[in-house]
Amino acid sequence: MPSSIAPAQAPYLAKLSAVINTVVAPAADEIDRQARFPKEAMKVLGEAGLLGLISAKEVGGMGEGHRAATAVVEQLARVCMSTAMVTCMHYCATAVIEAHGRRELREAIAAGKHVSTLAFSETGSRSHFWAPVGNAARQDGKVVLNGAKSWVTSAGEADSYVWSSQPLEAMGASTLWLVDSHLPGLQVAGAFDGLGLRGNASSPITAKDVVIAEEDRLGADGAGFDLMMGVIVPYFNLMTAAVGLGNMQSAVDKAVRHVSGTRYAHLDQSVADFPTVRAYLARMRVKADMVQALLLDGLNALEQGREDTLLRLLEVKAAAGETATEVTDLAMRVCGGAAFRKEGGVERNFRDARAGTVMAPTTDVLYDFIGKAICGMPVF
Repeated sequence: MPSSIAPAQAPYLAKLSAVINTVVAPAADEIDRQARFPKEAMKVLGEAGLLGLISAKEVGGMGEGHRAATAVVEQLARVCMSTAMVTCMHYCATAVIEAHGRRELREAIAAGKHVSTLAFSETGSRSHFWAPVGNAARQDGKVVLNGAKSWVTSAGEADSYVWSSQPLEAMGASTLWLVDSHLPGLQVAGAFDGLGLRGNASSPITAKDVVIAEEDRLGADGAGFDLMMGVIVPYFNLMTAAVGLGNMQSAVDKAVRHVSGTRYAHLDQSVADFPTVRAYLARMRVKADMVQALLLDGLNALEQGREDTLLRLLEVKAAAGETATEVTDLAMRVCGGAAFRKEGGVERNFRDARAGTVMAPTTDVLYDFIGKAICGMPVF
């Protein structure tokens, strides 16, 4: 199914389609089964220029923005949510690096030779990702980081982390840093073996006396919260919603194929001939289309600078996360016993959907934010 988010003639979509058909889709089942990071997909996405999708043209990138990034991860999620989430987090990190990173790093990302990710959530502040408890301190003309990140997508696989800490000296909730993933003192807890999104290498990382240069700071000291809210959240919320939408689209397609191709021989009818089954499919389609409409309106609000932009950004992630669990649950019900077999793929959609509701900010936290927003209260 073509993307409904971006223009069908967008050149990056043609490149993406080739990568999905030749690399991403064929590897999706094995990535899930083996909890394997999609190295080959990231390599080929880089060679196609798609890791530099939102990098500026002046450094060799495609110069695209929120809509293109959202469209790309939605298409990836239709076949492999793990690859979609890894790409999503890379784009989020790239957005900050584009604004404040060194030119040589920006050029490496644009050339597809560097994968980055976010390292925000901590055990000490849990889903309140904007409030790190890890610290940064000056020492002998350098900066020393100490902290414990609870979940980092692409942990041990990315080339760098956009890392949050408490400010060095300034007032504010946080400061952001660009941290080379190979620096001494960084320790990945171990391989990820989770229920869903099994290929995204999401593991805890600790930093013990990690030494970086002060020039590796991204933005001003103490300005991390503003960068999170102004630069990262619009990309993150739109793209994670798109990942959920892609998963829903996939579940709907699989359910339709199953009921259309499965027959009751003694009745000479397909499963789709039963009104109850068609009603379930209709509910799935309506729910997925509702999320798609909200996602498109969120993109429009952001691009038009509407007053309700923040509300839409909060709503779309919450709606996609919750609705994906409902749609994939219906897909399991419609496909019956066949849904429990690995080769059908529906149970992977079901498992992957559960991650969206607990990915910070969690759906429950988002509901609180939305409630504050509509009551005219400060959200943060």
